[in-house]
Amino acid sequence: MAFEKGGENAYDVVIIGAGISGINFGYRLQERNPDLSYIILDGRHEMGGTWSLFQYPGIRSDSDLYTFGFPWRPWTEETSIAGGPLILNYLKESAQMYGIDKKILFHHQVNAANYSSEHKTWSFDVTANKTEKKTFRSKFVLLCTGYYDYHEPLKTVIPGIDDFKGKVIHPQFWPKDLDYANKNVVIVGSGATSVTVVPAMSRTASHVTMLQRSPSYILSTPSEDALERFIRRWFPVYYQHKLIRWKWIAVPFLLVTFCQYFPSLGKKMFRSATEPQLPPTVSYSPNFTPDYNPFEQRVCFCPDADFYRALRSGKASVETGVIEKVTADSVKLTSGKELHPDIIVTATGLKVRVGGGIDVSVDGKPYNVPEKYVWKGVMLQDLPNAAFVIGYVDASWTLGADATAQMICRMLNQMKKEGVDEIIPRLSDKEKNTMKDAPLLRLKSTYVKKGKDVLPKAADRGQWQARSYYWKDYLLAHYGDIKSSIEWNRS
Repeated sequence: MAFEKGGENAYDVVIIGAGISGINFGYRLQERNPDLSYIILDGRHEMGGTWSLFQYPGIRSDSDLYTFGFPWRPWTEETSIAGGPLILNYLKESAQMYGIDKKILFHHQVNAANYSSEHKTWSFDVTANKTEKKTFRSKFVLLCTGYYDYHEPLKTVIPGIDDFKGKVIHPQFWPKDLDYANKNVVIVGSGATSVTVVPAMSRTASHVTMLQRSPSYILSTPSEDALERFIRRWFPVYYQHKLIRWKWIAVPFLLVTFCQYFPSLGKKMFRSATEPQLPPTVSYSPNFTPDYNPFEQRVCFCPDADFYRALRSGKASVETGVIEKVTADSVKLTSGKELHPDIIVTATGLKVRVGGGIDVSVDGKPYNVPEKYVWKGVMLQDLPNAAFVIGYVDASWTLGADATAQMICRMLNQMKKEGVDEIIPRLSDKEKNTMKDAPLLRLKSTYVKKGKDVLPKAADRGQWQARSYYWKDYLLAHYGDIKSSIEWNRS
């Protein structure tokens, strides 16, 4: 494989994004492809991605850290759900421990990427420090840019919101100087962000109301359960992380599978876990009765039942209804009820974006992502020498990111072994005529529905099926077919 060596800003691999996916890719390249040079480009001032950007009260993981953390650097804290600052510190320590931090260029915003079929090379137009123009080149590119827009939130139409005289805040751009002590707060939305913000703000606010048009499933999870305490007490330290990690891979997988095959029983199980947590003033129906089955949208987890404890304290409440109009000092619902907040938090979701908004082209021709299919969940149809990361919606993002990294590292080694310098996923004529479209993400969430015209497509068969679950993807990464529906070209 004719990887390029030397030259200014020329690397074998360019990784775009220094979040959890980019850092993990850097480690896997060092581990499995040590002969390849790489650089990580990030437009922000520090690594961490989501965990650097989001600063809203109580920011934390929405999955356990034993699987959300890196498999190569164990999560050693005795809590499964962790706060944002702790996660960011963990990422920085991990990158520093393995020298990955020395491979990152911050304040390097990638504006455009063009692949040359003649030279089998990617070129990147980059703005450094907001003013300096640079060009980087590589043979392979890894897009670790996440799935949402860092600069613009999802816009939701709320009638009259511009007439409100108080503060209107979106969690993605939380002001550091916001004082909500002794204020009445209305949080619009019922997803993981709302479930996080409600207990955090209720500690100092006068009252916090979660206003939802439709409810979510909210499941309490202990910071450390009995099985984890048993493992920590009776097993050597070397085995503790491995056992707890596999427990956190296995149990959610079994729970999700159970709910998919037995949705009615799944609903009953969630009800039996939720009702005992509610105070007499909060009814189960309609506030905790979603109109979809468990895991058709993301299930919200609250550590040590902090969300329900906030409800029982009387400092927080849930209101289910439709906003008719926001006035200068109130939120009027179609039911006739009125709320009188000092602050409105619009926790209404994220704006989906693929590739960090980079203008991608092949031989100068724009590449249109929504028209293309995803090969094995890791590469895009007709896009040479490129991979992108999309994680799981019902398990930790990092599990999917690492399965992708291991698959690509294996393919890079195979390219070198065979003297191949270009791989391109291609649809055969038979596939074009027989396969049907399928969702890339198995979610019915509003932000996913609104982002369907931005995301690439999956299919119902072959190498173009959507990513399924970690066990399968792990085996595919190590032993699966990497030749079907993909061209392996030698110069």
